[in-house]
Order: sequence, then structure tokens, then C-alpha cells
Amino acid sequence: MSKDMKFPDANRDPITNAPGAHPVGVGAGAAGGAAAGAAIGAAVGGPVGAVVGGSVGAVAGGLGGKSAAEAVNPTVEDAYWRTNYSATQSVVAGEPYEMYQPAYRHGWEAPSRYPGQSFDAAEPKLREEWEGKTDAKEMSWDRAKNSVREAWHRVERSLGGHPAGK
Repeated sequence: MSKDMKFPDANRDPITNAPGAHPVGVGAGAAGGAAAGAAIGAAVGGPVGAVVGGSVGAVAGGLGGKSAAEAVNPTVEDAYWRTNYSATQSVVAGEPYEMYQPAYRHGWEAPSRYPGQSFDAAEPKLREEWEGKTDAKEMSWDRAKNSVREAWHRVERSLGGHPAGK
């Protein structure tokens, strides 16, 4: 069996070509873990504790971020929203999926960047990210927000969380 047959949606690392690369999830987890580890380490062991805690936290957080990112299969999410988008309240009847796909993608990718946060807590950053994308020229944040929220909550539920207000 070829590698591509074994890993049809392998999300290959751009440098090593290894399957299972999730740089955003790993980076978000590592950053959060490093900050938490440094804070705990500083409280316990001063400056040396902060360095050790930050290093340990970055590794643990990176692994956690990779796990969260791996739990979301972009191919599955895209297929789900392509099939179901028109049944949501955020869609204007008759508009094609391609109009909303960037917003749904933004929503299903975001929880790995903001682990442990609710959509409402992350929304200011999500808006800022959206407005920095070229897709924002096609759809304002006010129009994209509900699609982003729907995809966020679907991922949150798949990871065992419960969306706020649901």
C-alpha cells in the first residue's frame, strides 16, 4: 500500500513530507504551554524555574495543540458544510457554498489556535484575523461571523466541549 493510500488526507509536513503535520495547532499549543509553564516555574523556582517550566510547557502544549488539530479533519469539515450550509440561518438563500466556505474554514481551524477559550472570548481575535484575509473583501465580518461561529461550535462539540449559550 502506498503512503498516499494509507494516508489519503495526510496533511503532509511541507519540509519532511511526513504525515500529520499541524503547525498551527502545535504552535498555538506550544505558545500557551510555554506561557503557563513559565508562570508556574517562576512561582516555584524563580528565573531558573521559569526557563525550565517554559520549556516543559512548550513541549506539552505543542503536543496538546497537535492532538487538537488532528481531531479536526479539514476534508470532513468541508464536506459537512458543503452539504449542510444551506440549512443554516446565516446563509442567504441561493448563495453558493463557495461564498461561505472561507468563513466555515476560519471557524473550524480557529479552536486549535485558542484552546480552552469560548467563541465569544476569541471573537475579537477571530475578527481581526478575518479582516486581515483577502476573503474579507468578499464578505464582511458581520456576514461571516455566524458561519465562523457555527463551524467553531461544531468542532468544539466534536472535541467534547459544549458551546456557550447552546
